[in-house]
Amino acid sequence: MTSASPTPPVLPLAPVRPTVRQLIVYEAAKRVIDVALALLALLFILPFLVLIALLVWLSSPGPVLYRQTRIGRGGLPFQMLKFRSMYVDADDQGHREMNLRELQGDRAPPGTATGLFVLAHDPRITRLGRWMRRYSVDELPQLINVLRGEMSLVGPRPSLPWEVELFTPEQCHRHACRPGITGLWQVSNRYRISIPEMLALDLHYVETRSLSLDLWILWRTPAAIMSDGSAR
Repeated sequence: MTSASPTPPVLPLAPVRPTVRQLIVYEAAKRVIDVALALLALLFILPFLVLIALLVWLSSPGPVLYRQTRIGRGGLPFQMLKFRSMYVDADDQGHREMNLRELQGDRAPPGTATGLFVLAHDPRITRLGRWMRRYSVDELPQLINVLRGEMSLVGPRPSLPWEVELFTPEQCHRHACRPGITGLWQVSNRYRISIPEMLALDLHYVETRSLSLDLWILWRTPAAIMSDGSAR
């Protein structure tokens, strides 16, 4: 059974490509906003982060934080931080196979939940990890990546190196800006969108990025997370 193509997100403004001068001003302003909001968020949710770290430590053997190499701005690799949601030394062959089939245009890769681009029964994920992923709690440590300048609050999804090797030159243009904790993919019913469709949304964001679009995405993110969680 194949799923229908997702409805494109309704954007707040007509797509307009920014000029070079507008991009320079935008990037500077965005960095200030990223640092300010990331610091405020970390201070505000610090007790919650400590609690989650304790639960991860108690849930299964292994480190609390999971460090994974992702591709960032300019195609440069960096270590993305997440709360560990999987068992240590878990085999990712099923996940790779699903992503590869998606990139090849398969709308029903083996092992996926009906109508969703996510493994139906992923044995790598712990019980706590399923809850964290459902509500994107595992991604909160990426606020540290934002402070480091490796990520932004809003931007394209940070891809794995082996995924990037399969991208077309046009798709690699998504690395023209910092990857984000949230983005157009995340607020567009993400689990019903295939990787090629996600890449198309990323390219649209890169070509039309602006502070108004970033703020619109941030505003929609909490509702999108709750909606995705209830649909899984």
